[in-house]
Amino acid sequence: MSADYYEIMALFSRTILMFLIGLEIDLRFLLRNLRPASIIAAGNCIVCTIFAAAMTPFIYHQTASNGSMITMAVMLTAIMSNAASPIVIRFAAELRFANSDFGRLAISSSLISDIYAVLMLVLSSRKRLGREKESSILLGCVSLFMIIAVIILNVHLANWLNRRNHNQKNLKNKEAFGILSVVLITAMALETMGFNSIIACFLIGSMFPRGGKTARTLLHKLNYSVHNFIFPIYLGYVGFQADLNTINNIPNLILVVVFIVLSLGSKISGVLAACSHLNISLNDGVLLAFLMDLKGHVDIVTLSLGLQNKMISPDFYHLMLTTLVINTLIVGPMVAFMVRGENESLGYKHVDLEWLEPEVELRTLACVHNPRHVPTILNLIAALRGSDKGPITPYLMHLIELTHKTKHNLLYNQREDDEFSDEDSYGGNDALEINEAMDAFAIETGAMVHRVKAVSPFTKMYIDVLDQAEDMRASIILLHFHKHQRIDRKMEVGKEGIRTTNQKVLRYAKCSVAILVDRGLMCRSEGIGSESLQHVAILFFGGADDREALGFSRRLSLHHHLHLTIIRFLPASSRNINEGVNVSHKETNVLLAISDQETESEADTAILTDFFNRYVTSGQVGYVEKYVENGAETAAALTEITDMYSLFIVGKGRRGYSPLTTGLSDWEECPELGTVGDLLASSDYDMSGSVLVIQQHKISKNDDE
Repeated sequence: MSADYYEIMALFSRTILMFLIGLEIDLRFLLRNLRPASIIAAGNCIVCTIFAAAMTPFIYHQTASNGSMITMAVMLTAIMSNAASPIVIRFAAELRFANSDFGRLAISSSLISDIYAVLMLVLSSRKRLGREKESSILLGCVSLFMIIAVIILNVHLANWLNRRNHNQKNLKNKEAFGILSVVLITAMALETMGFNSIIACFLIGSMFPRGGKTARTLLHKLNYSVHNFIFPIYLGYVGFQADLNTINNIPNLILVVVFIVLSLGSKISGVLAACSHLNISLNDGVLLAFLMDLKGHVDIVTLSLGLQNKMISPDFYHLMLTTLVINTLIVGPMVAFMVRGENESLGYKHVDLEWLEPEVELRTLACVHNPRHVPTILNLIAALRGSDKGPITPYLMHLIELTHKTKHNLLYNQREDDEFSDEDSYGGNDALEINEAMDAFAIETGAMVHRVKAVSPFTKMYIDVLDQAEDMRASIILLHFHKHQRIDRKMEVGKEGIRTTNQKVLRYAKCSVAILVDRGLMCRSEGIGSESLQHVAILFFGGADDREALGFSRRLSLHHHLHLTIIRFLPASSRNINEGVNVSHKETNVLLAISDQETESEADTAILTDFFNRYVTSGQVGYVEKYVENGAETAAALTEITDMYSLFIVGKGRRGYSPLTTGLSDWEECPELGTVGDLLASSDYDMSGSVLVIQQHKISKNDDE
C-alpha cells in the first residue's frame, strides 16, 4: 500500500512540477539563445549515447537482465543524457544565478537534454503501447490531439477567468484548482494510454497565457506548494525506493563506481566540446557539465517502466536507483562548492548602457510605491522595447512600507474571509490597481512584466531593491522622485522615506540608476503606445552620466512614436572656432558645428560621433547645439524649450566643475538629481515635461562591502 501511495503521489508531484517549470520558463530567452543551448545539449546527448552503448554489454551481463540489450542501451541513454532540469532550476534559484546568462543557458540546455531523454524513455517503453503498430499510432495521434486541445482550452479558460475576476487581486482557490485538475486529468489519461506525461505537462505550462491574474495566481500558489510540500514528497518517494544494500558486494560496488565515473565523464567531454565550439570558458564549461549531471525524475520513471514491463531485472533496478541517489549526493555538493568558488564569473557583471547595443537584452527594475507611478513607468518600458520589440526583461517592484500591525478585537471565527490575510495591510488595494494596470499593459503591448513585492521599513527598503537588482542582473534601476505633481502643477513632497531610499540606492547600487520626475505626461491615454508622437530631449553637457543617458536613449530612438532630439550644450567661446555645416533632414535643417579642437573628453566625442553617424545622419534623431557662457544662460536656454518636449533625459552630472552650470547649484534642493535635474524638477520652474535623471554606475569601495 505504501508503494502504491508513493507512486500515485509521485505522478501528481511530477505533473504539477513540470507544469510549474513550463509556466516559469522564459521562452523568449530560450528562442533567442536556441543555437548555443541546442549545441550544448547536442554535445551532451551525443556523447552520452556513445558511452551508454559502450557500457551496455558489461551492465547487461553483470545484472542478468531479462529484456533485450538494445532496450537496455536505450534506457541507459535516457538515464545518462537526462539533465534533470527541475533540479537545475532549483539549484540555480537557491544559489542565486538563475537570472544570469550562464544560469539561463544551463536551464535551457538542460530542458533540451530532458526532451531528448524523454524521447528515449518513450522508445524504451514502447512495449507498453501495445503489440499492434496501428494501435500505437492511433493512440499517439489521440494523445497529441488531447495536448493541443488542452493548450487551447487553457488559453480561453485563462482569458475568461481574467475577465470574470476583474475586481479581484487573485483567482479563487476553486478556480485555480479547476485549472490544475485539467492538467492532472490530461496527465493521467496520457499515462493510461501508455505515454509519459512529462513533456505534455511542460508544454501545457509553457503555452499557458502569461498575462493576467490567472498565471499570477498559479505562480504564487504553486511555487510555495511545490518547493515546500510536493518536491519533498517526490524526493521521499525516491528515497523509499532506493536500497543501499545492493552495493554490499564488490562487483556491484565496482558497477556503481563505473557508472558514476562514465556518466560524469560523458557529461564533461560532451559539454566541454560544445563549450569549446561556442568559446565558453573552461571553468564555466566544467560547472555546466556538473549541473547537467544532476539526476531527476526522468531516470526514476525510466527505471520504473522498465521494471513494470519486465525489461530489466529487480537487481538492475535497485542497483541503478542506488547509483542515481549516490550520484546526486556527490554532484550536488560539488555544484554548490564550484558556484561559490566562481562568484566573480557568475556574479553581478554590469555593462554600462553607453556600451550596451540595442540588440542586447536590457534588464530593468522599476520600483513603484503606489499606483500613481505605474502608467508612466509602463509606457517608458514600452518605449525601451522600440518598434521592433527589442530584447528587454522588465521587472516591476512594488515597494510597501512595513508599519505596525493593528490588533483585531474580533475572534478568529468572527472575522471575514478577507481579514484572514495580511494583504490589505501590506498594499492590498494598491496591489489590485497595479495588477489591473499591468494586465491592461500586457493586453495592449503583448509585453510580459514580472511583478515582485517587497515589504520593509523605509530604513531597510533599499536593501530589498539592491538584492532584487542583483538577483535579476539589472542593467538599470528606475526609481520615482519623492515629489509628485499637484493639480496646480506644483510639486508636492511625499513621504521622506522614499527620498531616503532613492539616495541609498544611488549610493550603493551596482548598476545604473534613474530617477523619474513624473509630471503626469506620457500616460496611457496619450502615451507611447498610442498613435500620438512624443518628443523627447536629451540634454548633453558631457561626462559619464550624460553618456549613460545617451546610451539609454539609444533604445528610445528605435520607437516609431518617439522623436528624439539631442541638445548639446557647449561654451559660447567655441562658437567661432569652426564654421558650421548644414545637415539636411526630412523636415528641418539643423545647423551642426563641428569644432576641430574639441573641448569635451575623448569619451564624449567618441560616443557622440558614433551616435551621430548611426542615428542623426539618417534623420532618425535630431541634433541641436546651444552655446551658453554660464549657468544663467543655461537656465534661460532650458526655459525656451520647456514646452517643446514631454520628456527630458539628463545625466546626474558628476562631471566636476563646469562653467556651463556655474551658479545653478546655489539653491539646490535635491542633490540626488544633480544640478540640471534639480533645476528641471523644481516647483519654481514652470515646465510640463517629465524628467529622467540617470546616474552611471561608478566602481567604488562600496562594491566590496
